[in-house]
Amino acid sequence: MVRGNFIAGMAPLPLPSQQIHMSEQPTEHKHRPIRSFVRREGRLTRGQQRAMDELWPRYGVDTPGVDVLEPERQAMAIAPLDLGALFGRDTPNQRVLEIGFGMGQSLAEMAALLPRNDYLGIEVHRPGVGTLLRLLGEGDLHNVRVICDDAVQVLKHHLPDACLDRVQLYFPDPWHKKRHHKRRIVSPEFANLIARKLKPGGVFHLATDWQDYAKKMIAVLSSVPGFCNIAGEGEYSPRPEWRPLTKFERRGQRLGHGVWDILFERCSEE
Repeated sequence: MVRGNFIAGMAPLPLPSQQIHMSEQPTEHKHRPIRSFVRREGRLTRGQQRAMDELWPRYGVDTPGVDVLEPERQAMAIAPLDLGALFGRDTPNQRVLEIGFGMGQSLAEMAALLPRNDYLGIEVHRPGVGTLLRLLGEGDLHNVRVICDDAVQVLKHHLPDACLDRVQLYFPDPWHKKRHHKRRIVSPEFANLIARKLKPGGVFHLATDWQDYAKKMIAVLSSVPGFCNIAGEGEYSPRPEWRPLTKFERRGQRLGHGVWDILFERCSEE
């Protein structure tokens, strides 16, 4: 209930003159970083919550979480993950990182088809994490680990350099309005970060159904020393056999929509 400048059970609301001065003061959120995602998740289903409760100890990797920003992580002096210990083996065929796995169906499918690969998946939305955990449990898969956190912060603070054979970024939010382009995850800073985490000869595989974004991805990656376009300068690659077709993609193909795969190799900077 509002009474004058009071709300029952709460501190008094500031008077207009006080509001002016308060607006000039720095706030905790004034300089929050621009991110490529917005968390608008709903409630978890019972199945997703059950998977989080029962299967996170088996597949989940504890990190500070989405709400812990750059300065706080720097102060934590976080040790990089030991991927050999995390997966229980030091010599997988490939170590693959997938950023933004959505509901996890394609990641679970890849892991089942290629059990000699180790897959680390990062997703900020808990319903997707819960669904992937359920799929991993149903398939009794042993070669997947899951992080619920900001991928940029995980790359910066939790993964050692030159530890990955492939990084997968499939259908990231295109932020199609021009004023939102600054939110697109593929930027020179992000591409340089990926290059640091890939082994020599490692591959950064991107896919998008927005051709404008695909062109931008190629332009950004082509500008980064140490990245070479596997298909040739300015060219797209055919879909590799390791990337499953999603239901959304199949429907788009029937409607004549395009999908563009982009593969860049971590090569010498000379």
